[in-house]
Amino acid sequence: MGLENPGGDVPQTSLWKRSNFGEDVIIANLDSGMKLIGARYLNMGMNDTDPATATPRDFKGHGTHTLTTAGGNFVRNASIFGQAQGVAKGGAPRARLAAYRVCFSFGCGFDAVLAAFDLAIHDGVDVISVSLGAPDVNYFGDNISIGAFHAFYHGITVVCSAGNLGEQWQFNVVNLSPWVITVGASSIDRDFPSYLTFNNITIKGQSLSNLALPEKKEYPMITGKDAKASFAAVESAADCISGNLEPTKVKGKIVVCLQNITRDALKSQAVKEAGGAGVVIVNANTDFDNNENYASLNVLPATHITVADAPKLFAYLNSTKSPLGYISYPVTEINRKPAPVLAGFSLAGPNRIAAEILKPDVIAPGINILAAYSEALGPLGTDWDTRRVPYATLSGTSMSAPHVAGIAANLRAIYPSWSPARIKSAIMTTAVVHDNDGNVIKKMSMDTATAFDYGAGHVMPNRAMDPGLVYDISKIEYLNYLCDYMESRWLTYYFINFTYNCPNERPPVYELNYPSITFSNISMNATSITRTLTNVGTPGTYKVMIYDPPGVTLKVNPMVLSFSRMEERKTYSVTSIVRTPLPPNNDTQGLPDYTGYVFGRIIWTDGKHRVASQVVVDTH
Repeated sequence: MGLENPGGDVPQTSLWKRSNFGEDVIIANLDSGMKLIGARYLNMGMNDTDPATATPRDFKGHGTHTLTTAGGNFVRNASIFGQAQGVAKGGAPRARLAAYRVCFSFGCGFDAVLAAFDLAIHDGVDVISVSLGAPDVNYFGDNISIGAFHAFYHGITVVCSAGNLGEQWQFNVVNLSPWVITVGASSIDRDFPSYLTFNNITIKGQSLSNLALPEKKEYPMITGKDAKASFAAVESAADCISGNLEPTKVKGKIVVCLQNITRDALKSQAVKEAGGAGVVIVNANTDFDNNENYASLNVLPATHITVADAPKLFAYLNSTKSPLGYISYPVTEINRKPAPVLAGFSLAGPNRIAAEILKPDVIAPGINILAAYSEALGPLGTDWDTRRVPYATLSGTSMSAPHVAGIAANLRAIYPSWSPARIKSAIMTTAVVHDNDGNVIKKMSMDTATAFDYGAGHVMPNRAMDPGLVYDISKIEYLNYLCDYMESRWLTYYFINFTYNCPNERPPVYELNYPSITFSNISMNATSITRTLTNVGTPGTYKVMIYDPPGVTLKVNPMVLSFSRMEERKTYSVTSIVRTPLPPNNDTQGLPDYTGYVFGRIIWTDGKHRVASQVVVDTH
């Protein structure tokens, strides 16, 4: 059985071992001849005779990219086509790396993923980064969930991508197990602007093309639709699908292509094949990626513009018989505001298996991320891209997960005795929900995002190293949690290698000591949810700050927690009183209704530390 990640989130499970910060590390690049601590391939259960499956070498680039994002060493003058130049490093640059290849051209093997977890546990890794996933139906039908639980039981932190698609796929966040850290994607404060100029109008787009149009010259422009070959469908030509453009109409022109079906890279190749001089890609799929524009590594001078800017361009194209335009060469621009912004492809909650557990857990950088790349193929990942680069930019929750895995590796190095739950808590409770403009994190549409989009917030690596307090969860607590979803015999069969009899009396799911708090339906109105904090810092007194969700009053008892020693534990309760229930939304187009949810926060602070928990309340 193959395991495929929505939205093209492909490849390889990357795993690595902890080391001291000062220890020298060999950079992992499976296709460069550099040495890893270990590299394995697992292709069991795959009906394929391709010899490429019998090697750990990375022929797709994705595994190399994610691995070095997590633990690549310091590299000077890293760049892609001269852009984003500077010193690059992974999240834990002194970590020792091991790679386990489980994905191939035809997908990712169900058995191979489980075998990779087993090997990683046997090899003694401390953190596992998994940039793949599939829609979860239940815990015991998901190989990542099962494998990750075995890893958790051996003290290993598992970090997973939240999945790619977009806002129309609400409730489709993947990797829902509470014992993994599920990571959504955000932008960083860096852009690669390339400007489209026409009729004294300038539109800022994005590009990472390594080619430029000659300066001081305007070029004829034509839409893919108007450049349609006689036999082609209108939609195929408008989308600039290879073979659907008429070369006599395209030659020497800038072609305007809609982004609906094919990837940007394929559009630029189609225009190049037809003899075009450049390409403008218009984000036409407004169901998701609404106002996003990514810096694509096109094979022609190119720029990618947003839905919001498209009307100006099309108004000009439709008003003149001989439209002219020019595309500028891209540059690197930093200190972008606002940042971070939630990626439109990053899947959102709520959690469809356990509404009481907020997912995703956090967000981290996942747009235009520069990292090492396999030189077995070109940066576009296509057969016809003959360029070879040691570094490339990729976007996806595949890129955001290894950022968090690097943070987890550093925490493991500093606190070698910490459980995966403590590491997860430190990352979640120190995350922030505001951008560099001081506003709540926004979506690409500039609508305000919620905890269903960003979980606990955007990760802050330095803050995570000194969280003050943590929410810990024991193995027995997780076993009892699983007892609510399966019988003891299935728990023993799938998740553990010993007999465990589920107790008749056990805490409800919402009492799991999770770093976020969810009141999953209005029947919980006035229900108290308890949490326990463990002091991992200096002695101190923490006072609570309460940010009520709209229409809800939160009551926290007690409102002061005093800790006199390390490892001291204190319990508190949170009660939600719904003052203004929200009516159901009857216009969900077949999707579950999530409009009744409102969001708040509680923050425990001693003046130095801020231990934040998202509070989600369903007011239906």
